Amino acid sequence: MREERVSFPTQDGLMLEGLFSREEEGVRGWIILCHPHPLYGGNMYNNVVESLQGSLAQKGFSTLRFNFRGVGKSEGEYSEGTGELEDVRGALDFIATVEKDEVPLYLVGYSFGAYVGAKAVSQCERVVALCCISPPVPFSDFSFLRDEKRPKCIIAGDRDFVCPLEKLKEFFLSLPHPKVLHIVPGADHFWWKLEDQVVAHMTDFLEGL
Repeated sequence: MREERVSFPTQDGLMLEGLFSREEEGVRGWIILCHPHPLYGGNMYNNVVESLQGSLAQKGFSTLRFNFRGVGKSEGEYSEGTGELEDVRGALDFIATVEKDEVPLYLVGYSFGAYVGAKAVSQCERVVALCCISPPVPFSDFSFLRDEKRPKCIIAGDRDFVCPLEKLKEFFLSLPHPKVLHIVPGADHFWWKLEDQVVAHMTDFLEGL
């Protein structure tokens, strides 16, 4: 499914660039994709984000991926996660303007995108489930998820230095159900040549909802 270039405002007045694909017939839901850390090369063309977008669109989901502030043609500058929360909220508002039907809305975030994405949707009841890929648990405060009752999927590799396995398992145990954890053998934080594993686990999660 072909993606269209769009721009939309954040809640604090910046304009962000994005790409969205819209399934017109029998849409299974909308998925917002949040990319990894802007200061380390993260953008909406990231290998994991692109792999997920292509697969999910083929399966009948409408998707929106976008560049956080200061990335690509998005206005503003990196804001240490605070302003990026407004970016995600702007993406949620954008979906509300283009989708009037009550179709399910999901959020998928990778690394830094997992943190700001999940934190933003913790205050958005319309999102029905979320997925955190390689969440940087030692470096960001994910404690808000301990009150999150919606379905949660966490996907990580067993060689991820940003998301150490023992820290992740300890955190996962503290989360309420429903929840699922997938650990991929041999995968590090970047998922090169293992993107299909992320796609497979993400698809299984959605199919099980």
